[in-house]
Amino acid sequence: MKIAVSAESTIDLQNDLLEKFEISTIPFTVIMGEDEYKDGDITSKDIFKFVAEKNILPKTSAINEYTYGEYFEELLKNNDAVIHFALSSEISSACRNAKAAAEKLKNVFVVDSRSLSTGIALLAIKAREMAQAGIDPKDIADACTELTQKVQASFVLDKLNYMHKGGRCSKIALLGANLLKIKPQILLEDGKMVVGKKYMGNIESCIKKYCKDTIEASKELDLNHAFVTYTSASDTMVATAEEALKAAGFRNIYKTLAGATITSHCGPNTLGILFIKA
Repeated sequence: MKIAVSAESTIDLQNDLLEKFEISTIPFTVIMGEDEYKDGDITSKDIFKFVAEKNILPKTSAINEYTYGEYFEELLKNNDAVIHFALSSEISSACRNAKAAAEKLKNVFVVDSRSLSTGIALLAIKAREMAQAGIDPKDIADACTELTQKVQASFVLDKLNYMHKGGRCSKIALLGANLLKIKPQILLEDGKMVVGKKYMGNIESCIKKYCKDTIEASKELDLNHAFVTYTSASDTMVATAEEALKAAGFRNIYKTLAGATITSHCGPNTLGILFIKA
């Protein structure tokens, strides 16, 4: 049985990894002033430039039910079934729209990832591995739905400027965090973005502490795959995260650049490690 594994562009995988794991994607729309772009056609650098010039954040537009329907129908032309991983329903209407479209088709299964970015990728990779093992698509979707509870997805922000522009923190919190050099951890909890630990110091030292804390907090790890995902980062930041994951025993570590959604929420010098807890 031929199974298409799919996600929105919020999966934050570059083309080489999409091809490696045979994952199809459908793009969100990114609105920058009066201009609209497909997520993936612009980079984090384009977003940083826009925010610096306009002092406002880009907006992202979820895919509508009709567009999902067309997309799923196209995938079904060459596949017997589709398993689609949607951005957390707590963050976007995308999951609801995808499910509404899937209900009108046969053999299309939509999984609410309860995650974002490469947290979604970890689930999609698991689905591809199960599909290659010959597992039934509904069973794969059910297993991945259960697995959403074990995805560790979190990031550390260098500054709260983008959060403030997006109305997610007050000006007082912004000034205090910048003055005290506080670097907050943003993590996915029950499908929502919430504040975790707060680190103090320069971003390189905070990344080191964050990686140590995050790995140690997960006593049992699925060591097959892990991601280092960032909007922008110094070589030191990326190397620190990669070394921490290697020391923990992860066999496959992928470095990816975050797309428009994460970048627009979190800003420059945001980095996270993502993996599945066993």
